Amino acid sequence: MKKDLLHTPEGVRDIYSTECAEKKIIENRLHDVLMSYGYNDIQTPSIEFFDVFNKERGSVPSNEMFKLFDRYGNTLVLRPDMTPSIARASAKYFEDHILPIKLCYLGNTFINVSKYYQGRLKENTMLGAELINDNSLDADYEIIAIVIDCMKNAGLTEFQVEIGNVAFFNGLLHEAGITGDSAEELLRLIKEKNYFGVEELLDSLCISKKVADTLLELPQLFGNAEVLDKARELTDNTECLEAVERLQALYNLLKSNDYDKYISFDLGDLSEHAYYTGIIFHAYTFGTGEPVANGGRYDKLLGQFGCDKASIGFSITIDRLIAAMDRQNINISHDVNGTLLVYDEDKLSDALSVAKSLRNIGNNVCMIRYNSLKTDEQYLEYARESSLANVAFLDEQYRKDSTFKVLNFKSSTSKRVDLKSLEGGTF
Repeated sequence: MKKDLLHTPEGVRDIYSTECAEKKIIENRLHDVLMSYGYNDIQTPSIEFFDVFNKERGSVPSNEMFKLFDRYGNTLVLRPDMTPSIARASAKYFEDHILPIKLCYLGNTFINVSKYYQGRLKENTMLGAELINDNSLDADYEIIAIVIDCMKNAGLTEFQVEIGNVAFFNGLLHEAGITGDSAEELLRLIKEKNYFGVEELLDSLCISKKVADTLLELPQLFGNAEVLDKARELTDNTECLEAVERLQALYNLLKSNDYDKYISFDLGDLSEHAYYTGIIFHAYTFGTGEPVANGGRYDKLLGQFGCDKASIGFSITIDRLIAAMDRQNINISHDVNGTLLVYDEDKLSDALSVAKSLRNIGNNVCMIRYNSLKTDEQYLEYARESSLANVAFLDEQYRKDSTFKVLNFKSSTSKRVDLKSLEGGTF
């Protein structure tokens, strides 16, 4: 076999052993939060029709999608973004629902970026939630609160959720009449905090000085709640002022429930996803230059699928979150229990009976045949890598007194115990 076939393509990787176990733990911790808020699981396919994510939907650029064709010549893509998939499914299955719809998911997305760096893979595991058919401030608050609770439940203690409102930017665009490529370029420059690039582009456009000055301020409109006061002073545009008041009301609600210490504001916080219409946010922590969570309000996306329902949601990039926790030396503790049952070749029948007895009462049992070339330390290391707490040897002595030689790497002990003790883990 060629050795080059053992490697993965650029931008994707294998996850195994302890890392895989820790990833499952983080996924479960986050999922527990979503369940506590009453969200219901949904799964959408990894392969969707291209049109679900086309430019009109406001998803990722076409050249960043993995494309393929079915037998009928239809263009398909590996799902690059969870939100349009959930929007499509919601429009199909919940069109007649009157009350809010609360959905959560866990799945992988695939982005065909030309160059990747640490924290920016081509395949990422995403966990998130969508609150559909609710345009209220209550819904904005709930989604932000869930994000904060998820960060805390994962084990993070230092993080910030930066909140903006794309309606502020859009209001200025509408007032200035900026559309098309100029609007897209301006969004990109502001998002990158490229002050001089914004200034150069605005100088080339025929717009009022007041609007231009306000747009020029956007890359610097970030910080604590005082930023909202500054934003009010910059414009008398009704759409912009309504966006600021929405942020102020959201902050007041978050502050009254002790979430304000995790909140900052950024009026220049925009997104390449054009489907966002209002509140938008990103969660940051130490150890990664990319946000570990992002989301926002997308009130017009479902309407593109024939189901006009206001919505807001978020997604957490699990791989990026775990990488940040690792760099912060945050331990992801996981249960180490169960038994590695090592049996002599002629004791298979006894070993099967013992393993069945242990499994019937909920103990994990991994069976392997004894190899005289292996040391006790090697068996202990095998158990450790398998997240098992001890090694039990079913040897000749077992048939004499029904006891096992047991090694426990947690307590560094070695003793002989009977089956009852092994079941109870009292050794």
